[in-house]
Amino acid sequence: MSNTPPPLNAPSEDVLRRLAEVVGAAHALTDPAMQRPYLVEWRDKYVGKTPVVLRPGSTDEVSRILGIANEARVGVVPQSGNTGLVGGQIPHETGTEIVVSLSRLKAVRAVDGAGQSMTVEAGVTLAEVRDRAARAGRIFPLSLASEGSCQIGGNLATNAGGVGVLAFGTARDLVLGLEVVLADGRVWDGLRTLKKDNTGYDLRHLFIGSEGTLGIITAAVLKLYPRPADVVTAMLAVTSLDQAREVFRSLQARFGPSLTAFEFIPAIAMEFVTRHVAGTRQPFAATHSWYVLIDVSYPLADAGTVTAVEDALTQSMAEGFVIDATVARSGEQARALWRLREEISDAQKFEGGSIKHDVSVPVPLIAEFVARADAIVERLIPGARPVPFGHFGDGNIHYNVSQPKGSDKSAFLARWEELSHAVHGLVGALGGSISAEHGIGRMKRDELLRFKGAVELDMMRAIKRTLDPRGILNPGKLL
Repeated sequence: MSNTPPPLNAPSEDVLRRLAEVVGAAHALTDPAMQRPYLVEWRDKYVGKTPVVLRPGSTDEVSRILGIANEARVGVVPQSGNTGLVGGQIPHETGTEIVVSLSRLKAVRAVDGAGQSMTVEAGVTLAEVRDRAARAGRIFPLSLASEGSCQIGGNLATNAGGVGVLAFGTARDLVLGLEVVLADGRVWDGLRTLKKDNTGYDLRHLFIGSEGTLGIITAAVLKLYPRPADVVTAMLAVTSLDQAREVFRSLQARFGPSLTAFEFIPAIAMEFVTRHVAGTRQPFAATHSWYVLIDVSYPLADAGTVTAVEDALTQSMAEGFVIDATVARSGEQARALWRLREEISDAQKFEGGSIKHDVSVPVPLIAEFVARADAIVERLIPGARPVPFGHFGDGNIHYNVSQPKGSDKSAFLARWEELSHAVHGLVGALGGSISAEHGIGRMKRDELLRFKGAVELDMMRAIKRTLDPRGILNPGKLL
């Protein structure tokens, strides 16, 4: 059997009319100005075209849309908050695919604090989920810099990671059940709140991380966790990533699962943020090569929690691993420290073009990866400025590269594929992954063939053929 489905069709006028009738004229966007927010990736790397952006208001409407599209063999691009970084949510430039935005599916269907679960629709923003969990005395630990605009459907479709992976895992680990509309319009109701259900294949994991290529997630049951009584935030200065690794080992041994965040930041990223983001400032009097941002979360309130963190950092300083440290004394100070980390991506825009990589390597190899990747960058694009930062505790490195000072932005960005090919080769050599949390989308689809074995690819394609035999769901993405 061929792995390639028959070519897709451009939607006819009759198909477009039927689709518009499903959502109503006000939610079938054909005006280019109204469509634009749905067609442009936030870095402007991908700009697509579509005959219509559909904004369904219910699972039933999503079902009817897919039924029509599947019958007509028309491509469908699902989209949530349009914060993706690999082009998976943007239609191709052919203008033959329809966009289905889940942004109107905003209902929080249930919050069960005692049962530690929440049922939400795909268009609910991550920030609202976290807020509603807090109001119930719980936390939803997925945390991203884009949480004010990213939506749960997209978070799950890309298996988002964020700063809480160290303690709580990725989005995949935070889901109890799903509601999914299949390619032919059928609805799978898997909205179960059970912690244990051993009745066959766990189908939810087919759709989490599938980037909308197997079905459209319309709702999910999310896991909630007890809210910690105290969270201690601190910023540390170290001279190398090897030292950061030793501090990580020491703090993890001391605090175990209470060490809920361990982020690393290079001097250049701190420089970018404090230069371009109003209201930020360097955390120490002196500039240091590397910074580490940590959270230690305690289940019970105790006056000695800050002291315990200070004692641990004092020990690391005595051992020569930490040069300087500051511990937040208030929520405002903690937010100020976290802002230095969260603004890194936006601050890079002011420094010109940025070639971005979302990779992971084994934690013991982070320092080696960064050193060798920096050498690759200097060899290929002398003067380019690596900005590696991210989630040290799970090995996820956002290995971004800013253009050389005074260089041409377009010429620099034209080297994206060449540089990424080399960086990804190093990642593969170190036993890592070319996509830690952003997905494959359009950007890494061809690169995936370098790192997935033939058997694994055959299994993935077999799943795709089974669930989407006409190939209408997010065509040309992932596979």
